[in-house]
Amino acid sequence: MRFAVITKDKPGALQLRLDTRDAHVAYLKSSGVVEMAGPFLNEAEEMCGSLVIIEVEDLAAAQTWASNDPYAKAGLFAETRIQAWKKVIG
Repeated sequence: MRFAVITKDKPGALQLRLDTRDAHVAYLKSSGVVEMAGPFLNEAEEMCGSLVIIEVEDLAAAQTWASNDPYAKAGLFAETRIQAWKKVIG
């Protein structure tokens, strides 16, 4: 089942994101469940959140995956939402 992991960074956390980015990207690549991913940008075109589409067995697996993201472990996110998602185009 596919899930969208949608996050919003804490205010003023750009440096934390940058410091943790390499570990985050390595996690995305090594987990084997990521179909697509990328950051949201604010008005200044700075990264301020993320959208990651994963394919896992169920919501519990999606929650476990999201909690193991180095960004989450570093305390980057003010909000995290996990929503079942159906691919229609692409």
